[in-house]
Amino acid sequence: MTGPTASTRSGAVRGFWRGDSAAFLGIPFAAPPMGERRFAAPEPPRPWDGVRDATSYGATPQTVRIAEVTMIPEPSIPGDDTLNVNVFTPDTGGSLPVMVWIHGGGYVAGSPASPWYDGRAFNRDGVVTVTVSYRVGFDGFGHIGGAPGNRGLLDQIAALEWVRDNIGGFGGDPARVTIAGQSAGGGSVLALLAAPRADGLFRSAISQSGAPSWLTPKRARETAARVAARLGLAGTSLEEWRAVDHAELVAAERAVGAEESPFTAVFPEALERRHDHPVTVAFAPVVDADTVLDLGERLASGAHRQTALLLGTTRNEFMAPTEPPRDRDEVDAALARLGASDRSRAAFWTEADRLGPPYVGNQLLALGLFRLVAAEVAAARARTGAGERTWLYDFRYRAQAQDAAEHCQDLPFAWGLPGAEGVREALGAPPPPGLVHAMHGDWVRFVRDGICSWPPVAEDPAGARIYDDPPRYEADAYGLEQEIVGHDVENPPPAPTQG
Repeated sequence: MTGPTASTRSGAVRGFWRGDSAAFLGIPFAAPPMGERRFAAPEPPRPWDGVRDATSYGATPQTVRIAEVTMIPEPSIPGDDTLNVNVFTPDTGGSLPVMVWIHGGGYVAGSPASPWYDGRAFNRDGVVTVTVSYRVGFDGFGHIGGAPGNRGLLDQIAALEWVRDNIGGFGGDPARVTIAGQSAGGGSVLALLAAPRADGLFRSAISQSGAPSWLTPKRARETAARVAARLGLAGTSLEEWRAVDHAELVAAERAVGAEESPFTAVFPEALERRHDHPVTVAFAPVVDADTVLDLGERLASGAHRQTALLLGTTRNEFMAPTEPPRDRDEVDAALARLGASDRSRAAFWTEADRLGPPYVGNQLLALGLFRLVAAEVAAARARTGAGERTWLYDFRYRAQAQDAAEHCQDLPFAWGLPGAEGVREALGAPPPPGLVHAMHGDWVRFVRDGICSWPPVAEDPAGARIYDDPPRYEADAYGLEQEIVGHDVENPPPAPTQG
């Protein structure tokens, strides 16, 4: 065999060149989570002799996709060695900045082997790129007595430790690591900011459409009980859970997950109660006072004050019409109670009216589950002196296929991959080259230098880079969100009970 080789602490690996970019695929960062290691914390991989082939993607924790048809191509690859990384590098002998990517998929699906996550464009621009796998669904986040919680997040931390210890052999600089992710991956980035065990493993972070990603232990226990009931388990011992067939477990977790829809959060009264019931998914990181702390409290304590952070959303996120359409006066009154000014409410209705009455609820969903999260995190960082290292963006490019800026549609732009499999079908037309160049260039600069070219939130709390054709800067892009966040600070909700 020929091809580039690299050394890791477990053994040597051989990848392959694709022009000026080398790929090393399916490298284990932890032992297979099977048998006695099922539902356990990740353990180091077993060393190997000789040179391990790393020319094909490894097995994926996802065995069943989140939907029959997904916008992002998300292959499921069978096998036991599911905890692995893929490394894309332009120079195995360099010392380049590194971006570590955490895929989305609602914490129940997603694939690090997607062609939308190929690092060749980042490599062209001098960035080593790593995509990581992590356990999803009940395997990664289900509560089991006697087993560690937040196993999926522990997998992500183990992958970051692998990067720290090994990326130098692939031409990366372990002191210049940026973690990045979208959707559940963006939520994972926020959870890692709240995870003391991840401290020191990255210097900057990017959260794209990071949804709220913290459950209470009480809620995690209740969800586990519902899964157990569907499986007919007599008890909830670790041994009993390990005896459950994986396919049956996934079927049960999906059935329980279907009982909770994020679209229940679009109604005005739910928006006002978002601090009491912020998450509408069955499986996600749990605020357990161990692996994951309360993010607001952690930021207030000054944690990650020196960490650069770039975060934002797409303008419309999930385009799901609500029936019946929401009453305009009811919605407007709720926004006013939340602190929104006449001007900001008018801006909200401009976009909602463009989409049409069935999509008013959709815009409340985008506001409550995504845009307010970005604004709250940005405001919390500004209060602790980290506003100089915090930037907001707002992806507004309306794809021809939906005439909206939907969830996931920003990914080919950030990755610089307009010709990747499925991109044209997802957007309905080729992406504008200027917008691809602008957004990807901003991501490269942030990963390389930890800065953005537009004002940070310390200078303009509501300002954001607008990704549209053409791109621009808008000083009041998050005006509505910042008004609501400011109203929350003046009238804080009661703290939720952890249970």
